[in-house]
Amino acid sequence: MAVTRPWDQTRRPTRAVSEAEKQAIIAACERLIADYLKPRFQRKITPTQFNYPIDIGGAWSGGRYRFFQRYRSGFEENRGQEFNAPFARLDCIGPDSFDIYWMRGTGRWWRVHSGVTLAEAMRLLEMDELLHPD
Repeated sequence: MAVTRPWDQTRRPTRAVSEAEKQAIIAACERLIADYLKPRFQRKITPTQFNYPIDIGGAWSGGRYRFFQRYRSGFEENRGQEFNAPFARLDCIGPDSFDIYWMRGTGRWWRVHSGVTLAEAMRLLEMDELLHPD
């Protein structure tokens, strides 16, 4: 019998999602961003000499929904350039079944919740501080 190890992060394949299901997932994630993440974590934009956050958003890509914080560079050599720093990801693994991943400081995704419904996933993204933007 195989032993499940929490550090064993084998990749689980994402499931093909219908267009209607995809739009429902995107709508739920965008509601979370607009109603919870932006009001709570989006600071007033204050340019600095370093990278500074300017927005919180999300995008569907490759069967997954990624949440990201958008930054603008204040460094002299690339002032004004913008980039996204992902902080959480939602993978569809079955009908109304999702895995939630956190972007580690090492740049690797780490599964923190497995097999949750979309409603549970939205609640976990609100409650689990590990899944919040910086």
